[in-house]
Amino acid sequence: MGRRFRGESHHKVDAKGRVSIPASFRRVLEAGDPNWKPGETPELVIVYGDHRRAYLECYTMQAIDDVDARIDALPRGSMQRKMLQRMFHGQSFPTNVDETGRLVLPAKLRNKIGLQGEAFFIAAGDTFQIWNPATYETEELAKTEAWLDELPDDFDPLIYLDGVAPDGSGAE
Repeated sequence: MGRRFRGESHHKVDAKGRVSIPASFRRVLEAGDPNWKPGETPELVIVYGDHRRAYLECYTMQAIDDVDARIDALPRGSMQRKMLQRMFHGQSFPTNVDETGRLVLPAKLRNKIGLQGEAFFIAAGDTFQIWNPATYETEELAKTEAWLDELPDDFDPLIYLDGVAPDGSGAE
């Protein structure tokens, strides 16, 4: 597994849909693009999905290749494969970072998540998400806060890692 995205930030979105990508995210995109060379711009894939998805999920080329390999391993004609192909192949937008470190988000993608004026970026391991800041606050952050409020005050989330091997097998 390559480098991971980490952190969160707010960035202005101009009238043409251009938004700067956090510098640390650009380094991960470069590392995750096997065709990238210094002086060039890295490629990525933005998955926007169906009406239930209120954010854009950005994949490095290595991360999307991993997803594609997993989809290809499913039985042809299965509903799972069809659904995943629709989301990751059909409801996605291949693009690249421009020379100034920005993404140009088409109107279709901006309209889908109600993006105007400002975007909220948040890391999600081998992907990062772009949200309308208000939607993130009212939907995603609210869910997390509600979940945390149900836990004891001295709860340590690291307990979830107990018994999980680095390869995800469940055995240490």
